[in-house]
Amino acid sequence: MGRLHSHRHGKSHSIRPATLRAPSWITQSPAEIEELVVKYSKDGLTPSQIGIKLRDQHAIPLIKPITKKSMGQILEENDLKAEMPEDLENIVRKAVNLQKHLKSNKGDNRNVRSLELIEAKVHRLSVYYKKIGRISKTWKYKSVVAQLE
Repeated sequence: MGRLHSHRHGKSHSIRPATLRAPSWITQSPAEIEELVVKYSKDGLTPSQIGIKLRDQHAIPLIKPITKKSMGQILEENDLKAEMPEDLENIVRKAVNLQKHLKSNKGDNRNVRSLELIEAKVHRLSVYYKKIGRISKTWKYKSVVAQLE
């Protein structure tokens, strides 16, 4: 997939398993895997961190073929789903850090443009999440409010 605000194609990423069948080497039951997801979520890990931990420590490449549920569904059933989606939260955090940098480095004009691009991503993503009902229709990104959070 190409990058949003550049003319490059990114290739640095992990490759998902080719088949969507449960691998034969997995010894855990679907209930045990769900318990692991709930446990790691209660420990404060984000869904992507949980997936990495399951992949690296428990040799579980994908949750959905085994449990027949996505990680979001498992977290939602156990009332552990975050109020703001992880990707939107990460982009807002990135924008806040860049604003702090620009406050102390006023001559950094290249990063002024980067902040504009990041904020465009925030607005585009928030429109999508409002449309599907994941965040409230009244949620709005404001740079001053984001710095206070």
